[in-house]
Amino acid sequence: MIGLWIRNLLYWVVLIIATPVFFLLLMLAAPLPRRSRHVFGVTWAMTLLWMLEHVIGLKYKVIGAENIPSAPSVITSKHQSGWETLALQKIFPWQVYVAKRELTWIPLFGWGLVLMNPIIINRSDRARANQRLLDQGLERKRHGFWITVFPEGTRTKPGVGGKYKLGAARMAKQFDMPMVPVAHNAGEFWPRNAFLKYPGEITVVIGPAIHPDEETGPEAMMAEAEAWIEARQREIGGVGPFAHPDEKRQRLAPPASA
Repeated sequence: MIGLWIRNLLYWVVLIIATPVFFLLLMLAAPLPRRSRHVFGVTWAMTLLWMLEHVIGLKYKVIGAENIPSAPSVITSKHQSGWETLALQKIFPWQVYVAKRELTWIPLFGWGLVLMNPIIINRSDRARANQRLLDQGLERKRHGFWITVFPEGTRTKPGVGGKYKLGAARMAKQFDMPMVPVAHNAGEFWPRNAFLKYPGEITVVIGPAIHPDEETGPEAMMAEAEAWIEARQREIGGVGPFAHPDEKRQRLAPPASA
């Protein structure tokens, strides 16, 4: 346990040092084109991801990488921890996130986030949030960015499903972009708001793209994505120290006799 604390302290030291350094680089790069300054934010994320893998021992594997489309798409991912906000930037091409306005108020991190071109929404004003989602999303697509959305809107505990909102499907439909569902079990190793991250292997599963068509509305598209994601969550869950008890029991249960 002492070793785990030491490794996590090293991670936090690097985070504390790297964040203002990359923020200053982003500030200096502010006059540059969007895709040029984007590299500084991605490098910050890759630095932390390297620390998680090589210092904490939190590794990961990706299943279904062949399902990643060649054209910019809407990434529709499960949200359990801070890990996926880093790792998705390595797994997929350069992307922007749909983020709540409150994140931009965090000193350094929030200011740097603004320079990374996120789609900022005010969740307390739902009507305007939906319109801003569509307006900003179309503008980001024109710049060649992928769009990452956590449709549940907030982090959920492993084994718990949130309410899937329609923003990702609406963008995919209106912008004629594929919607790519993503499942993972990162929350079993990095609980919400936890200081300690635990070693292990996270599984990320990328599903076949859901393509918009004239007959299928956003509701049906999101229902398909939700069904696929939640089914995969049950398959890969139950392995980490913070897994849901029911998923742990299911994984440990002996196979039924023929």
